[in-house]
Amino acid sequence: MAVTQSNMLPLGTKAPEFNLYDTVSGENKTLSELRSDKGTLIMFICNHCPYVKHVNPELVRVANDYKERGISFIAINSNDVISHPEDAPAKMKKVAKEQGYPFPYLFDETQEVAKAYKAVCTPDFFLFDGHLKLVYSGRLDESSPGNNKPLNGKDLRYALDKLLEGETVPEEEQFPSMGCNIKWK
Repeated sequence: MAVTQSNMLPLGTKAPEFNLYDTVSGENKTLSELRSDKGTLIMFICNHCPYVKHVNPELVRVANDYKERGISFIAINSNDVISHPEDAPAKMKKVAKEQGYPFPYLFDETQEVAKAYKAVCTPDFFLFDGHLKLVYSGRLDESSPGNNKPLNGKDLRYALDKLLEGETVPEEEQFPSMGCNIKWK
């Protein structure tokens, strides 16, 4: 399994709009309707990646903890389903239900959304403020499969807390996410 680090999209970047199929509800959803005035976390994930499988429990905990505080969570899968059929929409819906995802799980069939966000790995996290300006791009925490570090969402929780407190997340406290590369067509 090859490890890929995120690109670290420049802070202040405006979140690109999208209109994607939500595999959970069966409806198309846009960023405009899913976003929050307090903050929006966009996560690029998929079904098959061992890094995503490793962090899934904490993704659910973080989303449940911060949704109550007004943060919107959106998961997007941009993988090519021809080369990786386990990431197809019907299987995405199944994984979302099994994991108890408290957020929409969108399918980026054209991969244009991943390209617009400069996402390159799964998981890849992008936290935007209430004006959809990027305030955090980085990892969930330092845990990864096999490294025996605790899965606690420390880095992402810190960024979410700073955002909710109206403070800036220092750039030197933003570390690239790492995981499997997005499976491009």
